[in-house]
Amino acid sequence: MPSATTVLSFCLAALAVLLVPGPSVAFVVACSIQHGRMAGLASVLGLELGALLHVAGAALGLGTLLASSHELFQAVRYAGAAYLLVLGVRTLHKRTGEEGGPKHRAVSSSRWRLLRDGIFVDVLNAKTALFFVAFLPQFVRPAEGSGPAQILVLGGCFVVLAAGCDAAYAIAAGGLADRVRGSHGARRRLRQATGGVYLALAGVAVLI
Repeated sequence: MPSATTVLSFCLAALAVLLVPGPSVAFVVACSIQHGRMAGLASVLGLELGALLHVAGAALGLGTLLASSHELFQAVRYAGAAYLLVLGVRTLHKRTGEEGGPKHRAVSSSRWRLLRDGIFVDVLNAKTALFFVAFLPQFVRPAEGSGPAQILVLGGCFVVLAAGCDAAYAIAAGGLADRVRGSHGARRRLRQATGGVYLALAGVAVLI
């Protein structure tokens, strides 16, 4: 197990990384603005579940395998971009009327879909896997026990901190959405903005 000093230094470094908004924040904000605060929190849960899978992969050495294989990295990278592209096109082509219907069932379905999307967006982000390969091992101390166990503990700390940061963005963006989603035109513009964010993230995944 990592010492308290190691955990504290890791958490401070992780916060420095998390306080700089990135693609995950853009995804959460887009979901929250279009669907509301609770849906945004569902997307946060999906992202963090995906991050936990990355942590488990880093502990098992799968991240190292991804980093060492250019072909595998590119395959995951383009799969992630394709998924974001599908999300963008689906959002842009959704009619405003489709947001109605049986409200409880529609809201529940939307949240489950956003949770699923969050998992896939994070799992299919090859750069996230490389981040855990490069970042976590810097805080692993051989004298403090098993390397994989330390990675799991530190990775869990990172996911908790990421959940807090992302949830704050979801709550803030969801509160803003509640004020501007009243009219048909506002919902259409929000949907277009959300679809544009997904398409932009797909471009970032491919080009950067």
